[in-house]
Amino acid sequence: MSTPTLAQSSFKEQQLKFERVRTAYDQKWDILKKELSKENINGAFNMYITAYKSEGKLEIWLKNKPQKKYKLFKTYNFSAHSGTLGPKVKQGDLQTPEGFYNINVFNPKSNYYLSLGINYPNNVDLLRSGRENPGNDIYIHGDQVTIGCIPLTDEKIKEVYLLAVEARSNGQEHIPVHIFPFKMTEANLRKYTIQYPKQIAFWKNLQPGYTYFEKHNTLPSIDQEKGSYLIKK
Repeated sequence: MSTPTLAQSSFKEQQLKFERVRTAYDQKWDILKKELSKENINGAFNMYITAYKSEGKLEIWLKNKPQKKYKLFKTYNFSAHSGTLGPKVKQGDLQTPEGFYNINVFNPKSNYYLSLGINYPNNVDLLRSGRENPGNDIYIHGDQVTIGCIPLTDEKIKEVYLLAVEARSNGQEHIPVHIFPFKMTEANLRKYTIQYPKQIAFWKNLQPGYTYFEKHNTLPSIDQEKGSYLIKK
């Protein structure tokens, strides 16, 4: 049986067997290391990803392993949009999900250059979809097209993918990805629920997760029960 250290290092080694990952390291890693050092992110770090559909922004938050609080490292623009505000309900609805997820797939041979899959659908999504097929295969990926994923262009996904590989290879088994319809301030909630009144209950269920992180820069504990998220502060 391999030790955890060997198992972790072998993840990066496995990824480096793929040409696109090697190319990304050759092109981006030295620059990223300098940027990490400038932010005092040294050695092993944890990663948190949050995305805002209305703003079309994906944020990368990092923290050194011993630290509790995350700091914003980079913000990327979506390269394309799909669907409207509101959660994904069924296959083919072109919606980008909204909710609390983790990265569960690293795809170094994606049709969209490199891609990071999230664990959609979760139990909240499944209950919302009822008898409908909720769909799957939701990724953060390269290129500039989407039918419900989050695209960032090939150049930007190289950076995000490498940061995720580094976090995973240094022991972060679960990299959280929180996808919100918008920055969930009270003003924005009032504004958007006028346009999308059917989403009021769901968005109010998401909001405490957003608010907790905004206040503390640490992640709340999030459970799922009876089709809703339970945010433990």
